[in-house]
Amino acid sequence: MSELAGDKPTAVGRGLGAIAVARLYFSGVLVSVIVAVAATFLSEHYGGPVMLFALLLGMAFFFLSQEGPCVAGIEFASKSVLRVAVGLLGAQITISQIMRLGPTPVVMVIAAVTLTILFGVVGARVAGISRPFGILTAGAVAICGASAALAISSVLPKSQSHERDTVFTVIGVTALSTIAMIVYPLIISLFHLDHAAIGVFLGGTIHDVAQVVGAGFSVSEETGNVATFTKLLRVAMLLPVVVTLSFVYHAHNTTKEGRQLPGFLVVFAVLVVVNSLGLIPAPVLVALKSISRWCLVTAIAALGMKTSLKAMAEVGGRAIGLIVAETVFLAVLVLAIVLWKF
Repeated sequence: MSELAGDKPTAVGRGLGAIAVARLYFSGVLVSVIVAVAATFLSEHYGGPVMLFALLLGMAFFFLSQEGPCVAGIEFASKSVLRVAVGLLGAQITISQIMRLGPTPVVMVIAAVTLTILFGVVGARVAGISRPFGILTAGAVAICGASAALAISSVLPKSQSHERDTVFTVIGVTALSTIAMIVYPLIISLFHLDHAAIGVFLGGTIHDVAQVVGAGFSVSEETGNVATFTKLLRVAMLLPVVVTLSFVYHAHNTTKEGRQLPGFLVVFAVLVVVNSLGLIPAPVLVALKSISRWCLVTAIAALGMKTSLKAMAEVGGRAIGLIVAETVFLAVLVLAIVLWKF
């Protein structure tokens, strides 16, 4: 009988363990999903960015992340659910969509993303802010707003202010993206460019995909299509940027796990290739996009619940100035390229 005590866990034992884990996370994940549903309802019925609604609603339930049965689930939703969302973003991109833009927008986007991130690093140093914070905000501005902020945050070094900085960045780029959606079409109209050039500018500067689509199609269908394609190219930059940052900040880790790419990045890359080959059936593609979106909103709701307004106030004016400066830098840079090449 004593030998039986050393046997491997039975199927029943593993099942009970899985149930215990599910119970541990259930309450926190459920409340995160409820906040995500409420944010989606407000966005669809009253307008406004769903990500911003999710963050603000989540902050109202900050106390749930401090103690009680929801703590573990909120932590799980803010990290593991986030990684699922980022991995599934690859289903929204195809190589053919990128190639249709031609060489000029491709070079422009690569240069703009690279230079904006470098600007963020230098700007953070000048402002006396940490380099990871500069990379986080600049990457979010340069690539795809909230989604990029969450993806980049997942591979940056974890500090005491890491989650606060992430939430600040999500709020900042979401607010600036909404402002840009309204202001940028008015500004670019002063230069009397054709609709394709306007689309390249809007797609190359506005942070979030939804705001790019809204701004582009408010000008014309051609502008909307070009803006969307340009934006997709910026989204595609998420993979090389996050992979590079992952290696830079984890190069000291010599374990097997440290030499491997994070699983969600592998899923992201595989989905881009598979989707480009047309191997994903249309209903499955729609489902993957929907799952990714819901996971993102749920993760942001959980991040909101882990953030207090008092902590956000501690970020300071220098951080706000940095993210605004990065946004202006990107807009001026892309405008100069568009005026030169188009």
